[in-house]
Amino acid sequence: MQIESIQIRNYRLFRLAEMTKLPRLAIILGANGSGKSTLFDVFSFLKEALVGNAVAAVSRRGGFRELVSRGEDGPIGITIKFRESGGRLATYQLDIGEAEGRPMVEREVLKFRRGRHGQPWHFLDFSRGKGSAITNEAAYGQEGIKAEREEYVLDDPSVLAIKALGQFKGFRVVSELRNLIENWHISDFHIGDARPSSEAGYAEHLSTRGENIAQVAQFLLEKHPDRFEKVIRAMQERVPGVTGVEAKTTEDGRLVLRFQDGSFKDPFIARYVSDGTIKMFAYLVLLYDPKPHPLLAVEEPENQLYPELLHELIEEFRNYALRGGQVFVSTHSPDFLNGAQLEEIYWLVKKDGFSEIRRVCESELLQDLVADGDLPGALWRQGLFEVGTE
Repeated sequence: MQIESIQIRNYRLFRLAEMTKLPRLAIILGANGSGKSTLFDVFSFLKEALVGNAVAAVSRRGGFRELVSRGEDGPIGITIKFRESGGRLATYQLDIGEAEGRPMVEREVLKFRRGRHGQPWHFLDFSRGKGSAITNEAAYGQEGIKAEREEYVLDDPSVLAIKALGQFKGFRVVSELRNLIENWHISDFHIGDARPSSEAGYAEHLSTRGENIAQVAQFLLEKHPDRFEKVIRAMQERVPGVTGVEAKTTEDGRLVLRFQDGSFKDPFIARYVSDGTIKMFAYLVLLYDPKPHPLLAVEEPENQLYPELLHELIEEFRNYALRGGQVFVSTHSPDFLNGAQLEEIYWLVKKDGFSEIRRVCESELLQDLVADGDLPGALWRQGLFEVGTE
């Protein structure tokens, strides 16, 4: 499943903003304070609202008044259009409002359109904990077949209907959407969390903060040695001196990462190697995951990394996206941006106190300059994105 567009309404800096024609890899660019972190927080918010409920997701961000755009009463809205497994374009709309000081789901809709001009089927349509869902989903698109609906009442109006109904096999598309969002990975990697040893055993996926990196390395080594070998080979190519990495179990039953430098007989444990080495290894472990996350969001991956590594890193992100995981990356680095294609870049700008999202490839000026051999990072550094996307 791939997200093709996302619209954000009344969410902090985004009073009304939209990303359209989304590719498998999207690069988010903008000055400090333009909304890059806020955009990624929209993904986190939607996932947290699904896994928990709207109350928890809003409260974690300081409450409804702190989250809603300045001067607006709400509701806070997120609409995504995506391709479900059958190839059809679906639209999911979530509006979060407030009643008696408590966040709740004002409106939640999942719909398909039948052809270009047909009326859409609202597979799911809820408001404040009450609504209906189509029960003959398998008949969608068949000529002469009408939707059969059933009414439902949720125990809590702050719980998303896709969470409640997505656990039933009869609601295939609802279940697919729930599974899609639940498996999003919004990285919040911290070098300090990745250095300490961890409990012995293994984990299948890298956590958002990276504290289980040794356990994931052990999992890859034991269960997917081909993937682990690719990680090691990539480390050898990208980090001078590193000839191997292992997850070693200590006498007290803990796992530590050990990095072998070809110049020395004994390997170094993780707390003695550079931030860049740890971070590159973590990214490779994440990007060579045998089961890519349906959405991966990473903020400013260039931090602590040598500039010459960034062109290769963007290729790793692109390869990950081609394997099935849609990728969103924010950056401040011209070197990273030089490896991007113009169609992959989105430019965030502030206008009248709120952020807008512009698709860089729609600028004829920038298209002409890139066609003449200029690199995107160089054009951005010269301030031509501001001129070209006005």
